[in-house]
Amino acid sequence: MRKKLAAFALLACATPAAADDFGAFDNRGAELDAYLQCVPYAREVSGIQIYGDAHTWWEQAQGRYATGTAPRPRAVMAFRPHRSMRLGHVATVSRVLDTRRVLLDHANWSPINGRRGQVEKDVLAIDVSPANDWSAVRVWYAPLGEVGTTAWPVAGFIYGEGRPQARQQLAMAPARKQTSKRFLSAFANFSD
Repeated sequence: MRKKLAAFALLACATPAAADDFGAFDNRGAELDAYLQCVPYAREVSGIQIYGDAHTWWEQAQGRYATGTAPRPRAVMAFRPHRSMRLGHVATVSRVLDTRRVLLDHANWSPINGRRGQVEKDVLAIDVSPANDWSAVRVWYAPLGEVGTTAWPVAGFIYGEGRPQARQQLAMAPARKQTSKRFLSAFANFSD
């Protein structure tokens, strides 16, 4: 069982073309290098249990996790889509250096040795927003060997401290059911 789980974990991070038949290794039998996306890596490092593309994390966090504009260790920095980064990006704050600089742990940002899907730890991100509110950052980019020149838009930080805000989730559950019932009854009346 442990071997199966280890093989699944490796393949969950492999490129889709690398796996066939629900996670079998390629027909040569060679193990493939892991290819990590930012979302599963941020979820693992931060403990924040949000799923889906990175650009959906900020909205999904509302009401489930505390959010804000100040970086904290283990908080997830949620990037907005920008230019070729259509699906957004998420990175975990590993350390706050000062009011305008943090270190990030993230995956699939810089190509390293010509390959995407790599993990980078303790890379510099600088707040370049005019209001010092972390709404735009420049991030270390390995091919340049320095912080990149693009100002990437940031929605904010998701503070999980490793678990959802249980009270808020429980308080929201009945409201969602009532809304669904109201919607269904309104829809049924509309279609008559």
